[in-house]
Amino acid sequence: MEGTTIGTLDKSKETAHKLNEHIRAKEVRLVGENIKEQGVYSREEALRIAEEQGLDLVEISPNAVPPVCKVIDYQKFLYQQKKKEKELKAKATKIVVKEIRFGPQTDDHDYNFKLKHAIGFLQEGAKVKAYVFFKGRSILFKQQGEVLLLRFANDLEEYAKVDSMPVLEGKRMIIVLSPKKKK
Repeated sequence: MEGTTIGTLDKSKETAHKLNEHIRAKEVRLVGENIKEQGVYSREEALRIAEEQGLDLVEISPNAVPPVCKVIDYQKFLYQQKKKEKELKAKATKIVVKEIRFGPQTDDHDYNFKLKHAIGFLQEGAKVKAYVFFKGRSILFKQQGEVLLLRFANDLEEYAKVDSMPVLEGKRMIIVLSPKKKK
């Protein structure tokens, strides 16, 4: 039972690179650090060289004439490829969205306090999602909420650009700001 599972795994790897006996070309161009003379060899000779070193013959460039093969440890090669992909993924930028909540009757002190936090978030490179939450009958103050958010966007003009204007979604009026690119 285990043999069939391993065979299945080998087939999935085979789609990425052809290994050892699965290489069908009569002649191959042999490259690698552990090859004395790089050049064109018969498939059998290349397999013998790889076997002597206890390594795998891997077809790197199948479309070349003759196909380019490398004598390497295939498991180590796959591990290094996964490691490189993981590093690239880690370097990719992650977008962080910080939320700031206002009430429709927010006073100046609270407003300024939240404005300072928003400036800090934007300088760190995070997006800011500011919203006014309407509780109960405070939905009657929609205009006040919109004015508050537009004032907030205006005060952050030098740090951020507006992604979306104030929009009412249920009991929340939302505005999204993203940091300006540093020059």
